Amino acid sequence: MSQIGHVSALNLRGQDNVFKLWGSKPVWKCECQLSTREPRFLSFLGSDSLGLKLKFPTATAMSRSSKIMSPLKVVCIDYPRPELENTVNYLEAAAFSASFSTARPTKPLDIVIAGAGLAGLSTAKYLADAGHRPILLEARDVLGGKVAAWKDDDGDWYETGLHIFFGAYPNVQNLFGELGINDRLQWKEHSMIFAMPTKPGEFSRFDFPEVLPAPLNGIWAILKNNEMLTWPEKVKFAIGLLPAILGGQSYVEAQDGLTVKDWMKKQGVPDRVTDEVFIAMSKALNFINPDELSMQCILIALNRFLQEKHGSKMAFLDGNPPERLCMPIVEHIQSHGGEVRLNSRIKKIELNEDGTVKSFLLNNGSQVQGDAFVFATPVDILKLLLPDDWKNIPYFQKLDKLVGVPVINVHIWFDKKLKNTSDQLLFSRSPLLSVYADMSVTCKEYYNPNQSMLELVFAPAEEWISCSDAEIIDATMKELAKLFPDEIAADQSKANILKYHVVKTPRSVYKTVPGTEPCRPLQKSPIEGFYLAGDYTKQKYLASMEGAVLSGKLCARSIVQDYELLLARGQKNLAEATMV
Repeated sequence: MSQIGHVSALNLRGQDNVFKLWGSKPVWKCECQLSTREPRFLSFLGSDSLGLKLKFPTATAMSRSSKIMSPLKVVCIDYPRPELENTVNYLEAAAFSASFSTARPTKPLDIVIAGAGLAGLSTAKYLADAGHRPILLEARDVLGGKVAAWKDDDGDWYETGLHIFFGAYPNVQNLFGELGINDRLQWKEHSMIFAMPTKPGEFSRFDFPEVLPAPLNGIWAILKNNEMLTWPEKVKFAIGLLPAILGGQSYVEAQDGLTVKDWMKKQGVPDRVTDEVFIAMSKALNFINPDELSMQCILIALNRFLQEKHGSKMAFLDGNPPERLCMPIVEHIQSHGGEVRLNSRIKKIELNEDGTVKSFLLNNGSQVQGDAFVFATPVDILKLLLPDDWKNIPYFQKLDKLVGVPVINVHIWFDKKLKNTSDQLLFSRSPLLSVYADMSVTCKEYYNPNQSMLELVFAPAEEWISCSDAEIIDATMKELAKLFPDEIAADQSKANILKYHVVKTPRSVYKTVPGTEPCRPLQKSPIEGFYLAGDYTKQKYLASMEGAVLSGKLCARSIVQDYELLLARGQKNLAEATMV
């Protein structure tokens, strides 16, 4: 299995490159490391899996360039794919996937699905595995929904969000394996890295030791970090968490009525714990602050990430999501007889006299009919298109409390390689920024040895969503000047901006505020033949990529379970149409 890992730029002056062989592949490693952590081996020297081969300058070329710039040294270190396959959650997800191919229908159903994000793609994929014919309709000309990305005129990609694939995402990890694309995940060092606002340019780390099982590895990471929390604060926080540890899932679900801030106060946890750790976590999980976020969200994340040894391990996709993740799903769907249609925006859900769905009417005037219908769009789009006849049904009325949260994704290309960064997701702990990464280091397709491209999540974004791109960039640069005091200045007197892209999503994942959990709908609606998929629907994970994929599997299972009912309904409609 090919492995993809760490790329970083170091000053090369006075150091030698050493080429070695590792098995049958060339390995380029540095005999002099800045870190004492154990280095792995080269991940993608000479790789052409993305259609491009990375070329490294010769010694002569480096010598010439040293007159005008400090030469860079690229150190490539692999972090192998963690051993996920034997974990309980992974095996459970694998069994769920396998269940779709056990029973073949006597007559395949045509299932019309609105939305080609991960929820819609997942629904279509598993329905195709079950022997049915999904017809997937996407309003835009790009796949992915909340993981969509676009290529600019220079050939550079910019994305809807900064997407991280955790070890605690069993359905996502199974999906990669089922598609044969596990090698497209670039696994990073098992650490969480936080900026230190009081010490500009410095970071604090939580390093999870490989030798310890969960949750001991997480406890050790917390105990070893003495820069963010004092020992008395750690003890009070641990005592505060005891009810969640002892009470299990029922306790976690019962905390939906409290914000993170209220829960911390109730448990006697010092305010500084929230300020130092949970402001950053809240913004990373749901793009809002702890005084708004439901504590259930935090407890679910802690449960998932700390109960599995590799749960909090992070991986980046090796390129843009539409091509590297979504297209393999589309190809799988098509190879099983399904369809995926772009530029197919739904104008109206047309109903039969009995209130069931007759067809989806598209903006171009065409109608798409099927044996069953799925809405896998964000909840806000569903609410806009909800038929009047359905609005008084309690199942749909509850959706009013589910509202997408605004988020902004910022991409900035600089004219030089930034040194104060890492091959990892970084928590900025800024009042305006949530998390960020130097994608020219963390992502194979975006790799650049001479320039950095920072991708940043601007959150909370509600007060900024209507601002101009220039205003957002100016505010971002002021925050970056604190993270890179020696390299970035707000007035660009240090690193210069070559270009930028600002992607605004006025309604992203649903806002996980207290009281919303009971409003999340099951995938099967009370309307016969109509189903929902999306990370806002009922499933045990957060509003996330894992939640979207799992919701699609649950939706597909509901349809498969209703097969006889849907088949009989279709035959009845056909008979009535024939009589007319």
